[in-house]
Amino acid sequence: MSTEPRINERIRVPEVRLVGPNGEQVGIVSIHDALKLAQEADLDLVEVAATARPPVCKLMDYGKFKYESAMKAREARKNQAHTIIKEIKLRPKIDPHDYETKKGHVVRFLKAGDKVKVTIMFRGREQSRPELGFRLLQRLAEDVQELGFVESQPKQDGRNMIMVIGPHKKKAEAKAEKAAAKAQRGEEPSGSEEESSVPEAEPSVQEA
Repeated sequence: MSTEPRINERIRVPEVRLVGPNGEQVGIVSIHDALKLAQEADLDLVEVAATARPPVCKLMDYGKFKYESAMKAREARKNQAHTIIKEIKLRPKIDPHDYETKKGHVVRFLKAGDKVKVTIMFRGREQSRPELGFRLLQRLAEDVQELGFVESQPKQDGRNMIMVIGPHKKKAEAKAEKAAAKAQRGEEPSGSEEESSVPEAEPSVQEA
């Protein structure tokens, strides 16, 4: 079914409650008089409340109205920021230096407003010690709690254990803060930012 409102001669009722082009209430008039007023004003008669009794119609430039509505919708889509899921892979017995490096990646992703999927990879006998992975994930969540929260609790998935950390800061807020910081430093906005609007995971950072 069409969602387009009925306009002009497509409005087939004996009378309507008419609203002027500036929102003023004209009152209940016959459809003939309403169409005549629209023609004299070089405007369209648009049915804006079909279920009312009588239906409410407004005088407007319908072509202009549709164009402006389309532009607003396009701008809203353009400004919409998509949350991206990044991924970091760790080993249960990761050494302190590597842990700090991986944690740095998580911090950077959360600051940018992205979610982070953290995967612990078990190999061989490590599979019999899932508590090692669980403790490592808990440690990481505590270390970044100022920037993010555990959105999906650790769970076993075959040989892996997975946890998802969500950012406290929304993507749009992170982008706005980054742009403001660049403006303060006098830098020109870059058209090739690392963050993409396509919600795909970044290639995983794995240990050798």
